[in-house]
Amino acid sequence: MGRFSSIARVRWRRLSNSGSTSPELGLRCILASEVIDEAAAEIGAELVDAAAYEAHRIALGVPRGGLDFIYGDAFPHETDMDQLGGVDFDKGCFVGQEVVSRIEHRGTARARIVPVAFDGFAPEPGTPVSAGARTVGTLGSSAHGRALAMLRLDRAAEALAAGEPLIAGGVEMRLAKPSWARFPFPGEVKAAQ
Repeated sequence: MGRFSSIARVRWRRLSNSGSTSPELGLRCILASEVIDEAAAEIGAELVDAAAYEAHRIALGVPRGGLDFIYGDAFPHETDMDQLGGVDFDKGCFVGQEVVSRIEHRGTARARIVPVAFDGFAPEPGTPVSAGARTVGTLGSSAHGRALAMLRLDRAAEALAAGEPLIAGGVEMRLAKPSWARFPFPGEVKAAQ
């Protein structure tokens, strides 16, 4: 399902199909309460509450600004915008374009938001993620045994190779690569080129 925008009361037009967020994520809309049912019926959407949507988003590994990263403190690649259709590498100019382009073409994003799985209670967002005595990242939002964490990929890979678990607030975190991720994931064996 592509992204949509409101045109009139409940008329919709498709904005984009290319490079869009994971189709499994679905669509999030803000509508006047009197048109919600009509809009959902028109586009064939199932209505869910915000908590269910958040749990689904986290399980799919899709970060949310303000919760999983601070706007202005992260590069687009760190927030997976390059993977989820948030950056158009063929379109004109924007502030920071040179750095973003260099990261894209060199494949040098050192940190990224990645999904993790855990058992038990979730540590608070903002809790450091460590491997041994070394901090490798920060935990973001969580729901139902899944969370998102901004991790230094190289440090996470080194920890996994050394057999060190990733720990946040005393809870072991296991990496869970999302289906949409095209970047080298910590712990993956690199294919021969």
